[in-house]
Amino acid sequence: MAVVSPTPERVRLALEGMTCASCATRIERKLNKLEGVQAAVNYATEEATVDYDPRRIGVDDLIGAVEAAGYGAALPGMGEDEATSGLRLRLVVAAVLTAPLAALALIPPLQFAGWEWVALALATPARSPPCPGRWSPCSSFLIRRPTSRSAP
Repeated sequence: MAVVSPTPERVRLALEGMTCASCATRIERKLNKLEGVQAAVNYATEEATVDYDPRRIGVDDLIGAVEAAGYGAALPGMGEDEATSGLRLRLVVAAVLTAPLAALALIPPLQFAGWEWVALALATPARSPPCPGRWSPCSSFLIRRPTSRSAP
């Protein structure tokens, strides 16, 4: 009697917290260390495509492995309403602040003494990073970067 090997199941995981290609590699290595798992992580789409043996491991174990590596993971569709509503709120706030800013900058009769400071106050919230946690590696690089790449 021949032993039939089960066909692996494929699942896509939505990943959170990746800031560079090294993060994607770290997640991929962590998933591939699990028994019966073959994973590929795409940094650009923030997704992991995982082929796994459902008899050996479950989806919760895959998500747990990603979270143990220090990143977030979920099945696509889980929590999208929360993310969408947060982005929608940011869009509305940015639009409400940008309309008077554009009017001040483009219509000279509306400009008064010190209007530039009002423009700065209106532009700052609209220009803030959309995901503050994601920008911390970039800002830390700017703080500690060398001022010149030329030899002394």
